[in-house]
Amino acid sequence: MPTSDDSNNDFVMVERPFPQVALVRLNRPEVRNALNLATRIQLSQRFRELTEDDAVHCIVITGDDRAFCGGADLREYLNATTVDIAQRNLRQLWSAISGCPKPIIAAVNGYALGGGCELAMQADIIVAGESARFGQPEVRVGLMPGAGATQRLTRAVGKARAMKLLLTGEMISAAEALSFGLVSTVVPDQETLDCSMELAKRIAASPTLAVRQIKELVIESMNSTLESGVRLEAKAFQILFSSEDKTEGIRAFLEKRSPVYRGR
Repeated sequence: MPTSDDSNNDFVMVERPFPQVALVRLNRPEVRNALNLATRIQLSQRFRELTEDDAVHCIVITGDDRAFCGGADLREYLNATTVDIAQRNLRQLWSAISGCPKPIIAAVNGYALGGGCELAMQADIIVAGESARFGQPEVRVGLMPGAGATQRLTRAVGKARAMKLLLTGEMISAAEALSFGLVSTVVPDQETLDCSMELAKRIAASPTLAVRQIKELVIESMNSTLESGVRLEAKAFQILFSSEDKTEGIRAFLEKRSPVYRGR
């Protein structure tokens, strides 16, 4: 795992505002929460810790009012060589987020550009404030996306729109991102985090086994044929019939009361 001289700074804060919900907040406001190596390392560490924490059922990730994340910290890229970048193992760092089995909600205000847009796309739900701006401007500095945008953006918005965004580096508004299918919902800026938290609380209160199976199967649908995906879905559906939560959920529905799920 790479190291950084900035490792003693808290660039990624974790809060527990509600039971079963963790809030991950990027904390480099002076540079629009740009991703330097230390921030990437801390993000990876925090997400691995939250993945292992059974008390956490849903994760919200956010920045601040001005920026969710403005992308990579280009000061670290100016003199970097191919070997330098390869030795940072960036794909391994990102995998802590993309491989997290728990639902992730991105609460986005302001800029989500480059690596910031890629970070948002690794979430399962994106709640965008009206001020949000999304884009992949890497081509404008002689680079290209390196954390999945050529793949995730294309799957989210289709080839024609993805090509235009990737080849021009232009930004799109929250409203455009919603119409493209990139974000889940758009709300007034002051409601972005509250809306995300309400969604997180609802998901966290749901049966964890079913929630994780749904996330796993939806992500698998992006990498498999329809036939293979439907077959996997049928098996996951059958497996849930051995869970106590299934029995509790149905019984509560029939008895017209709120269910008490235990993740078993």
